Amino acid sequence: MHPSPWPVRVHDLLLRDPVEADTEALLAFRNDPDVNRFMVHTHVDPDDLRRDLRGLADSATDHTCVVERDGGVVAIGFLEVVDGPGQPGAPTGTDGLIGYVVDPRHARQGIGRATAHELLRACFERLGLRRVSAAAYADNPASVRILEAVGMRRERLSRQALWHAELGWIDEVGYAVLAEEWAARPA
Repeated sequence: MHPSPWPVRVHDLLLRDPVEADTEALLAFRNDPDVNRFMVHTHVDPDDLRRDLRGLADSATDHTCVVERDGGVVAIGFLEVVDGPGQPGAPTGTDGLIGYVVDPRHARQGIGRATAHELLRACFERLGLRRVSAAAYADNPASVRILEAVGMRRERLSRQALWHAELGWIDEVGYAVLAEEWAARPA
């Protein structure tokens, strides 16, 4: 079991473990139509979110965090520890999956980039993972820029991989970074 990598303070942001009291603040932007344009799950049920937030404290693999600025929730970061694929006997709990959602009222302020960077830092420097992956709609240039800015490398373009209610079948891009690449990056 990995202990929580939170809290972490970065400049004026605090990344911390979510609590049930964060539900309304998270729903305010997570169910925003502009946010949902780039989400597979286009609606989050309030009761489901409350239940999920309550369950995080007992999870050995889900290290979701909320991001606060000046006491208000401005983003959520997702970090899940997973098993790397391979033949039977492969080590377990070696890989991470990350993602983030920024409140659009706080877009273009560096919050997404700071969140993604701290998620990666938590994966490699606190949880000791060997590889971290992330995915985005290819038509979401803001998310693609963030993943590249934090040092992830594009590994795949999956053509017409995801159904989008407005756009039909759209492309997905996959990014990853290895622990040794993270350690070798410029300061």
